[in-house]
Amino acid sequence: MSAGLLFAFVIGYFILLLIVAWYTSRNANNESFFIGNRNSNWMLVAFGMIGTSLSGVTFVSVPGTVGPAGFAYYQVVLGYFLGYFIIAFVLLPLFYRMNLTSIYNYLEHRFGMVSYKTGALFFILSRILGATARLYLVINVLQIFILKDMHIPFAATAFVILLMILLYTFEGGVKTIVFTDTLQTTFMLLGLIVCIIYIMNSLGHSLGSSLHELTAKGFTKIFNTDINSSGFFLKQVIGGLFITVTMTGLDQEMMQKNISVRTVYDSKKNVLTFSFIILIVNFLFLLMGGLLYLFASTKGINTLPDDLFPTVALHFMGNVIPIIFVIGLISALFPSADGALTALTSSFCIDMLGMKRRSDWAEKMKRRRRMTVHFIFAIIFFLMVMGFKWVDNKSIIDVILKVAGFTYGPLLGLFAFGITTRRSVNDRLSIYICIAAPLLVWGIDFVNNIEWYQRQFHLSGNSVNSIKNFSQSIFGKFKIGYELLIYNGLLTFLGLLLISKKKA
Repeated sequence: MSAGLLFAFVIGYFILLLIVAWYTSRNANNESFFIGNRNSNWMLVAFGMIGTSLSGVTFVSVPGTVGPAGFAYYQVVLGYFLGYFIIAFVLLPLFYRMNLTSIYNYLEHRFGMVSYKTGALFFILSRILGATARLYLVINVLQIFILKDMHIPFAATAFVILLMILLYTFEGGVKTIVFTDTLQTTFMLLGLIVCIIYIMNSLGHSLGSSLHELTAKGFTKIFNTDINSSGFFLKQVIGGLFITVTMTGLDQEMMQKNISVRTVYDSKKNVLTFSFIILIVNFLFLLMGGLLYLFASTKGINTLPDDLFPTVALHFMGNVIPIIFVIGLISALFPSADGALTALTSSFCIDMLGMKRRSDWAEKMKRRRRMTVHFIFAIIFFLMVMGFKWVDNKSIIDVILKVAGFTYGPLLGLFAFGITTRRSVNDRLSIYICIAAPLLVWGIDFVNNIEWYQRQFHLSGNSVNSIKNFSQSIFGKFKIGYELLIYNGLLTFLGLLLISKKKA
């Protein structure tokens, strides 16, 4: 299929999103933008969150992990599942009881203004890094496989995509993206299921026979029982649990949709329904990955894991499947990008500018400043994506996502200390604790996982060998995995304990 025809379908898809945005943003105000006037349908939020939580990175990368690791990623997914119960029964009741628009307002009530702004700042940093890294990866796939043949520059592609996201979120915010995420999740799942069926038919397999052959080749192995491995199942499950609690439950982007639902009871139903759906959807992505490797072995395809799905879909699946794949890929990209842009605007306006507290600002002034902030974040997104392109190394995604993992540790420590203790902290010192904890954890991780840093940054020399020897003398064969976030949060918690006292 020609690149021009695929591009035409992409433009048509953008136009559809703009129509939905225009319809849903009529009579929208600041409350519509921030929390959808607390009138969102819980079923739409639950379904739309699938696209937001998975993102384009999942669409491209998770199938590629099956070759080297089998279904081991499902260990993390099981942790995700458990984490949603903590969100439903601990965090949501707290946020609704306090009637929060920004969840970081909790930190102001519990500790003070410095802790509040520190938490919001760590979220803003994390979300900028994570969202733009994911955005770059998917734009790069579109550029390599479609737009390069049309001689369209990468910068033009990134600019147009961000412009479209800006346009359909500019007015309606959360009120709009609840509906656009639902539409995009539908297309994403449709693309995934159609591709699974196509490959099974091409291989002459049913679902049962596909699973049988995947099992015979060792692709369906889930649990890693090597306690020293970073992929040990307890590390993965517990790490997945805390990733969900922090990167969903303590993340303004994810929670602003949940607290846009009318009642806490409906919001709980939304999260619990979503927790079961995510088990099924991630299994389908892993099944897709296994089928891709079976298909690739019959066609002699040899490519990087992240390029496997795009290569097979766009070059070996006829004329219709490429259209479905591209729409599915964009549908996986947009819910994470539009939600991040909206959440960053909300957090900066409410947490940094204090828009909710400014009774001296008229509604029109608030609206004008909110739009200005939204536009500035879109520019930041563009510059970050172009920065990743300048580095021009896909491994930068792993680096940025790892850094984003460090930045969520202080949020975990702050909220955990506030919820589980009744002690007050020296608010002025909290920012130093929140900076010191991830730096210390990074130092430990650098020593423990020096091989990973060596691969990513091409380190060499006697110093690397010395660090390896030191690491083996301290940790032996033990490797830190996804539970890194827990250590980060625990150090923050202990630091806050040192600067705390009993409440009067």
